[in-house]
Order: sequence, then structure tokens, then C-alpha cells
Amino acid sequence: MTHSPARTVDVRGPRFAAWVTSAVLAVVLLTASGWLAVAQAAVFAVGAAAGLRYAPYAVLYRTLVAPRLGPAREREPEAPVRFAQLVGLVFAGVGAAGYLLGAPLLGAVATGLALVAALLNAATGFCLGCELYLTVRRARPARTA
Repeated sequence: MTHSPARTVDVRGPRFAAWVTSAVLAVVLLTASGWLAVAQAAVFAVGAAAGLRYAPYAVLYRTLVAPRLGPAREREPEAPVRFAQLVGLVFAGVGAAGYLLGAPLLGAVATGLALVAALLNAATGFCLGCELYLTVRRARPARTA
């Protein structure tokens, strides 16, 4: 069995996506819009399930932003970022459910936590979901042949 090389992404792409995500989640908090939270959850779902090549904010980055910045000087593995998208999906999903099912406090808390993580990534490049991925990988027992 051959293994394909791990996909990598331009490190600027996930930070761009984190800025867009932060803006969307801030609007969700300000408006208590469960449907906008559903839309953000769908964006996370595409990134987690199909990969960053198909994630809506990554497509925006590649088509509108990256050509103006020049070639990537640094790349990172896609897997941790996809896991972070899955974590975002969980929080955005819980936020959407809270707002849409009459539990606005739950919606606000879940959305607020997702917003903090997105802002941290956008502003500093520190990805909480990526770090969680690495922690889980280190905690797993090694496979034996």
C-alpha cells in the first residue's frame, strides 16, 4: 500500500479564513442569528469533510487574496487545520442549535467560544483546534506492524 504525501496549505489561508469566520461569528453574537450560525457550521463542515481545497473561505483566499500576495513562503499540513474545522463545526452547531431551539444562552456561549478561538488564530496564528489535533495524536498509542 502506498501513501500519498500529506497535503499542505499556505499558512496565510487559514488565518484569512479565521478573520472571515471571526466576522461571521461576531454578527451571529450581535444578532443571535441561528441561521447564520448554521451557515458558518456548513462552511466548517465542508472544510472538515471535503478538505480545505473545497472550503468556501479557502476558495476565496486562493482566488481573490493569494494572487495579490505572491507565492507562499511557508506551508503547513492540512490535517490539523481540517481537525480544527471539525471542532469549529461542533461549536457552531451547538451555537446554532441553542439559538434555533430557544436556548440563546447556550447559543451565545458556544458561539462566543468559537469566536475566541477564531480571533486567536486570526490575530496570532495560534490555532487551538490544530493544537488539540497534535495533542490527540501524541496521546494515541503507537501502531505496531
